[in-house]
Amino acid sequence: PLEQWDENHVSSWMKSIGVKDTYIEKLHEDEVTGPVLKGLTSDFLKTETQMKPGQIQLLLSKRDELMTSIHQQKSVNKQTGSSTKSEVKDHQNERKEIKHQEVKAVKGPDPESKKKTIKSLPDSQPNLESCEPHPFDITDEVFKYVKHRVLPPETGIVDLIVPCHEYKSLGEAVKLDRTRLQVKFSSEVIRFGAGCMNVRTNGTIHFGIMDSKNTSYQHGEIIGIPVKDKDLFVDALDYIERSFTNPSQQADARQCIRPPRFIEVIDRDSTETSWVVEVDIVPKAEIVKGKLYSVRIPKFNEKTNKVELDKKTVYQRVGAKTVSITDEDHVEFIQGLTERDRRRQEAESSVYQHPSEIREDLGRKLCMLFTGGKKYMDDSLWYIIVTNKFENDSLKNITFLLNMNIFCVLDFDPDSRTSGLCCRYQTLKRSTPNVHFLHDYMNDSDLIKKLQLFYQPSWIFCNGRNDYLGDEKPCDENTWIKNKKKHLKKAITTICNEILPKGTFLVLFVLMSEVEQPIVDTFHEFYAEMNGHEDVIVISESKEHYNKWASLAQTSCPTETLNQISIVGMQMSHVDVTLQSIQPFTTTLSDKHLPVYSKGQCMLTPDDEKAMLSLEILGINAFDDINIKGSVIDVEDIEKHFYQGGKVSWMNFWLADNGKCGEVIQRDTYEEVIKILENILKGNTLSRSVARINIYHHPGSGGSTVARQTLWNKRKDLRCAVVKPSHPVATVCEHAVLLREFEEKDINKCVPVLLLLEDYEDLDELRHGLGEAISCKKINPLTICFILLSCKRSHEPEKMVKSFPAESVAITHKLSDREKKLFSKKREVLEQTFEPEFILTFVLMSEGFDEKYIKNFVGNILKDIDHSSLETHLIVYIALLSCYVQHSYISVSHCEAFLGLGICVEPIRQSSFENALSKEARLVLIHFRDSITFVRIIHPLVAQEILNQLCSDQQQSIFAMALLQEKVLFEHRFGRNDFLKFIRDLFIRRYKRSKGDNVDSLFSPLIEHVCNEENNPPKAMDLLKSAYTSLGKDPFLAQQLARLCSTHEKFEDAKHWAEVAKSHLPHDSFILHTEAQVYKKWFNFKLDSVDKKDRTPENTAEIIEMALKATACFRASEKAAELEEDRMNNTAYFGEVDVCCRLLQLIKSVNVFSNEITKLLHYLLTDDIPEEIQKPWNTFHSHLKGLQNRIYYALEWISEDLSYFQTDKNEEEEEVMNKELEHQYNPRKWLLRKTQVYAEFFCENDLSASQDQEFESPDNISPLRRQMRIYKLGGGNVTTIFSMLSDQKNERCGQKLEEIISMYLDPQKLDLSDLANYILCQIALGCVSPGSPKLATFRQLQELSLRFSKGRINTCLTSAFFLHTLLFWPDEMQDKEPNERNNKILMAAIDNLKRLYEHKIKNVPSRKKRIFTHFFLGNGNGLHRIVHRSRLEKCIKGSLNERRLKWLNGEVWKTPEVTQLLKRVEGWTENEKLFVWGSCKHSKIKVIPLHSASLPHMNENVSFYLGFSFNGPVALHIN
Repeated sequence: PLEQWDENHVSSWMKSIGVKDTYIEKLHEDEVTGPVLKGLTSDFLKTETQMKPGQIQLLLSKRDELMTSIHQQKSVNKQTGSSTKSEVKDHQNERKEIKHQEVKAVKGPDPESKKKTIKSLPDSQPNLESCEPHPFDITDEVFKYVKHRVLPPETGIVDLIVPCHEYKSLGEAVKLDRTRLQVKFSSEVIRFGAGCMNVRTNGTIHFGIMDSKNTSYQHGEIIGIPVKDKDLFVDALDYIERSFTNPSQQADARQCIRPPRFIEVIDRDSTETSWVVEVDIVPKAEIVKGKLYSVRIPKFNEKTNKVELDKKTVYQRVGAKTVSITDEDHVEFIQGLTERDRRRQEAESSVYQHPSEIREDLGRKLCMLFTGGKKYMDDSLWYIIVTNKFENDSLKNITFLLNMNIFCVLDFDPDSRTSGLCCRYQTLKRSTPNVHFLHDYMNDSDLIKKLQLFYQPSWIFCNGRNDYLGDEKPCDENTWIKNKKKHLKKAITTICNEILPKGTFLVLFVLMSEVEQPIVDTFHEFYAEMNGHEDVIVISESKEHYNKWASLAQTSCPTETLNQISIVGMQMSHVDVTLQSIQPFTTTLSDKHLPVYSKGQCMLTPDDEKAMLSLEILGINAFDDINIKGSVIDVEDIEKHFYQGGKVSWMNFWLADNGKCGEVIQRDTYEEVIKILENILKGNTLSRSVARINIYHHPGSGGSTVARQTLWNKRKDLRCAVVKPSHPVATVCEHAVLLREFEEKDINKCVPVLLLLEDYEDLDELRHGLGEAISCKKINPLTICFILLSCKRSHEPEKMVKSFPAESVAITHKLSDREKKLFSKKREVLEQTFEPEFILTFVLMSEGFDEKYIKNFVGNILKDIDHSSLETHLIVYIALLSCYVQHSYISVSHCEAFLGLGICVEPIRQSSFENALSKEARLVLIHFRDSITFVRIIHPLVAQEILNQLCSDQQQSIFAMALLQEKVLFEHRFGRNDFLKFIRDLFIRRYKRSKGDNVDSLFSPLIEHVCNEENNPPKAMDLLKSAYTSLGKDPFLAQQLARLCSTHEKFEDAKHWAEVAKSHLPHDSFILHTEAQVYKKWFNFKLDSVDKKDRTPENTAEIIEMALKATACFRASEKAAELEEDRMNNTAYFGEVDVCCRLLQLIKSVNVFSNEITKLLHYLLTDDIPEEIQKPWNTFHSHLKGLQNRIYYALEWISEDLSYFQTDKNEEEEEVMNKELEHQYNPRKWLLRKTQVYAEFFCENDLSASQDQEFESPDNISPLRRQMRIYKLGGGNVTTIFSMLSDQKNERCGQKLEEIISMYLDPQKLDLSDLANYILCQIALGCVSPGSPKLATFRQLQELSLRFSKGRINTCLTSAFFLHTLLFWPDEMQDKEPNERNNKILMAAIDNLKRLYEHKIKNVPSRKKRIFTHFFLGNGNGLHRIVHRSRLEKCIKGSLNERRLKWLNGEVWKTPEVTQLLKRVEGWTENEKLFVWGSCKHSKIKVIPLHSASLPHMNENVSFYLGFSFNGPVALHIN
């Protein structure tokens, strides 16, 4: 009974029903016995064993069938009673056989358990799958049986032609010696054969099949027997001659009893081969007519050890048994021979007159398999093709494949690439698929992006390639199973479980050559992963190939089921035409037409286009060759999708142009974009070879439509393309250049390329990359090559336009009077075809997205909605994402799983998903189909209003928390990465003005909403904690928690979460910086809580400790940042200076030092420790005495960093800037302020006090106070010195510089750092006050700077090398003779600057950190030829943004005041590098072009303006 089963019985039963081994092992380890099996639940299996839903369904359904059969068996036993003793005796031998045929145990938890065998199953045996016997009297070498399948019951006479069957297990006999086994086998065959011959019926006796019911096996169950020597069984039939005594009858028997047939039994759980041995009996009428056959059955006598023959006996078939004829019946049986002969003759003749094979309607069957009863195939399905070698004739008939959405092809033909299906497909499709091998799918990283899935078919060569030069050669079956089968299993598991949801794809097996085991293994894997055959179709032109396939595949799927899903014997030409007739879109494969420079057109083949896969190229003839079936319905669907809120498609424009639907309205800004575009093309604007047009638009205001209208209407004049997301910038640049130069002879005469970039993050990087790409070509720098049409969402588009007004337009929800008329008229037309709810987005737009209208609209939809339903929760979740995360969505499969629709057996299509939604949900959700299908709210403003109304009673934080608890959504496999990314952004991504947002937020907008609008910071913290857990303990969420807690003064919690984040990423500089910020805020909080008048060493000790912890964390962040190669993070230096400066103010306010500055400086700068603080500050003294050096070092580092790179700012940033964020928006200003604070502190007094500090002579003050005085005046570092030059009053700046210079007593005795600052001040003074008496001569400064060359290079300051480039740049007036020394100094300085710059920039792209040019070469001599950037700034008129734009587009170089100041330097290009002559013969100086796109590529002479940067000399405005 089931109650007595142990875990071994359960494991054996699970293996028999097809449960995967991994789950069997797990349940075996968990000791799942019979009683446990009865109570298993879906939740237990899912949580404890992580069992997949399909396997759960299989196990529980079979369990229920088992329990039902047990119940029925008990009922039968009650009625019939127990078996009789004779029945028990009849089965005694069979039970012995069973004992030796015990089922092997599955793998257990330890090696020892593998050696054990499972006990025989109890009496209650589950129903096993049935199968048909081998075809009668036919040789079929590919036919195989599957172990534990069950043949039909033994039968008697049917119609004499249909064979009767008899089963013998032969389990014990096969263990006997040769003679005994032959006797046993021959006696059974001869008895059965004689019985069939006498009654004139065909028959088959099977050995290896269980022939009676017992406690272990079912009647007719296929077990098999070992066959070591087939001749043993063949030779056993030699007993025919001894058993049939009459020579004539011996000959008859030889003709009627066929030789033994050996059929392999497939047992996937065993490596040993077993067989079923069958003997057919065919008593043809012409042979047996009028004859009665008596036989003497051989029998082995154990006593004499010899074979003996029984007495003559006549046998006949009675029912399912072979029995002897009694003497009483003998005469009557002989009299009936004539009638039996007649019936036999009639039966034989009827077989030929009425053939049994009925013609099948394969055409209809094929259509039904592909359409499921619909008119056309579902064009949303993806197809996986599995095939082997095609013959040449069959390759002519694959057109149907061209019109399918092929996801991948698993190709077992190693020559397919050169002469097979892949080659033919590529030729017809005129595109090259992505070629892969099985091991490419072994990587667990983002396969879709890595393998470019969905963009074009993935052609997987499953058994290598003969033409491939690498290590992927084809191999034989055994080697394949050993080396590649595991890769196949992984690939199929990945595709079915992680990429394509069930119901979205169909697997098509096309068997075109002899079937081998690997392609059958592919079927097994798909069958297991897809939990059945529902979405599998098999096509085989050859019946022979199919028969072998079916015999091998039946181990997974019954033969009857295989026949149902298979098209066998239909010619491929007929398959091809039939499938084409049911394909909804049959597009004639044509080339795309592109404009050429000569005003003609060229053709871009699909293969050429695939070489530019990062671009969606728009041809002149787009859709001209499409054949739309059912066009009326399709047009309505396309229009409805667009006007309901879907993105506009090229098809919308094509339909409008061809009068199949109304026109797409052009907003007013369309004309503005066209005007800017035409001005660029005509050269009316100051543009380089890569121009740019910006469209900033409110979400859902039609910005994308305007952008695509521009491309559509300009496709005949420009080469237009949309940049696809997720491709590297370098790839996009390469493909854009290919598109521009395609089919053009002269690269200087090409049609410009118009590239659309929608919310593209790396726009500047792309622009720079295209410029670099052009710089590698010999193209005139004034030629317009690329126009970047950037379409970006923005909450404040009108503000964004101010940054670049000449090349930007803003699109808002507000309609002009002209637009209102157009929208109103269009709305009237649409409402004649569609109900208003089906064109909601258009209706909303026609109302100008009026706030009151949206409120009423949403209110009407939601008034009757059930707030507690799953559907309502789903709408709120999607609204949360739509409102707070740009471009977010939830995949349809996520929605299905959440709503419980995933249990449907039939594949769920778009229509069935939408039908499952309520009317309210269908109105606010819009369904998109791309590489995945997904839904979002029809418009962000609608999403916001849904939140306002649905969350009126409950706060948004409650729904956000509920979202984080939805395990179904978080654990759902398909689209999981995107979903988790959106959830992460919901809690982490901040608003940034630079990204088009209306504010710069400290936290994600949802978190700020909870903190500010709901006034509930603790709830926001709880949300982040829950998100941290739900998103797999994301360290950056812990970082956000630390920031949030410290902002709201929960410092202990902040400390904990900062440490948690650091435990995950101990070397991340930003994480370490957050920890430092926690201590910084904690320090400030503690400091502010203690009144200045009450500060003592005792009550400030804890505060000082907090400050020192902050500085230690900042230093840890600094060190981590130095080791990070792919980013630059200098924020820790700013934080350290902030804390140290405030710490100094704290120490100064302590009562011990409050009125004794000298005492304080003694403490900080010497070994002196006042007695009052000796003990309270015992652990801090060494740290506090190092404060001055730490601040000095940090300020120097910041100064040097700022001297390298530009720090862009704009007017909007200045408007919102506060001192806390000053280091981000205006770091130079921050540096000036902090330097002054630092200097004033240490300048207030000296260890040798003086009463009149302001008028002290420099001779009478200490070196430290002199240094601090210089710092206070702004002469402490390169950045503060040059910042003084921005003063609008040169006189004031000159006086300050003179005062600084006067502080230096003897320049010859200065250390190198002070010497560099002294020379920098002299150069700065020369810029603002060239007649100053304090100004040294140019020669003097040159001589002073020679000291830099005498020191070690590694200890030399970067500013020293920079000064050498300024002072020793060749001067035609002074260097009339070659100066080897000066030339050597200059070349060494340039080389060292380059080396130090590369160390500084690390692996960060230079375009992200633009070099800052400090000085330019002017027309004068000596110091007069050095022109600071600030002088050029004063020549440029306009606002800050306008001046910045003039620098970017090069307009500054055409300003007359600038051209009069600067000198053009002459040089030449050589191998695409720029050089000028040095002061010595043959000395070439390499100059870096600041904008490489302007560098000509031919070897020719050029002129340019020369700039001086910390990366060496740079060239600007090259002609």
